[in-house]
Amino acid sequence: MAKKLYVPGPVEVRPDVLAAMAKPMIGHRTKEYAGLHERVVSRLKTLLGTGERVFLSTSSAFGVMEGAVRNLVQKRCVNFANGAFARKWHDVTLRCGKEADLVAVDWGRPVTPDMVDKALSSGKYDAMTLIHNETSTGVMSPLAEIAAVMRRYPEVSFIVDTVSSMSAVPLDLASLGTDVCLAGVQKAFGLPPGLAVFAVSDKALEKAAKTPGRGYYFDFLEFAAMDEKHNTPSTPCLSQIFALDHQLDKMFAEGLENRYQRHLRMARATRQWVLERGFTLFPEPGYCSVTLTCARNDGRTDLELLKKLAAEKGYAIDNGYGKIKNETFRIAHMGDYTMEDMEELFHLLEGLLPQARK
Repeated sequence: MAKKLYVPGPVEVRPDVLAAMAKPMIGHRTKEYAGLHERVVSRLKTLLGTGERVFLSTSSAFGVMEGAVRNLVQKRCVNFANGAFARKWHDVTLRCGKEADLVAVDWGRPVTPDMVDKALSSGKYDAMTLIHNETSTGVMSPLAEIAAVMRRYPEVSFIVDTVSSMSAVPLDLASLGTDVCLAGVQKAFGLPPGLAVFAVSDKALEKAAKTPGRGYYFDFLEFAAMDEKHNTPSTPCLSQIFALDHQLDKMFAEGLENRYQRHLRMARATRQWVLERGFTLFPEPGYCSVTLTCARNDGRTDLELLKKLAAEKGYAIDNGYGKIKNETFRIAHMGDYTMEDMEELFHLLEGLLPQARK
């Protein structure tokens, strides 16, 4: 039975998006595709507030995360971590044969500007990785404040995962000064998984040209060369790009500021619902995500049973991730969801919670 998804990814995909994916195939080395690619990339640049390069990769975001490491770590990388996915990025860095250190804080806490400044002031690093919105914990770290610190360290490549924040909150990359900003489309973009979007600075491309062992599939220089032709180095996932083109139409029709405000309203309503039901928020106060809410289980709810009961009603809900599974639960509110969708979920849970109480 198909379920309506309230998990933090893949998110629910609207029928009109699926219909856009059903368009007939075109040759990916044709003028027709070049026009599609140029149109999509141009609007992504507007969305991200950048005049520099934006690339499309047929991969998960982790592919680009590995690519950023292979292209930009020449000396040593510092991986800042406050959750499961940030820790995985450290593992990726080591598996690429790079020297790296992990700077971690307890789950639920943000990465702070002071942490970044302290690590980079050592002079040991030529690259850093950061997850803006840690999906495992629902924590959004203060990206603008961290970016202000990064301006003091221009020699350090600024690599940021915005997988669960891109398109749901404003990202002005020209102001932030990121060297790589990446996302997968299966979260706030409201698309099926399989496509990654990433912006790369001119400074990063210059550095990549001097970095050996970049590989091929995620070689930034290959992407840059094909970008001149409005294309990709290897065969792109055309159906996904048709859908992304369609979603960008919808985003700009809604208006970006309206889109950001819609996500903020859903986030605030979800947090309020959580607190009114006697749960508490997992993130440190002031650092809650705008795209998903992570709440502490009160110890009286069987979250496995709640998940099962919801599935029987045709809904997919989440009972936490990694080491905080069943100690927390996460509610996604991103992509094409509206307040009506959130109220539908709240009504469902109101009926199921009494049955799942221990």
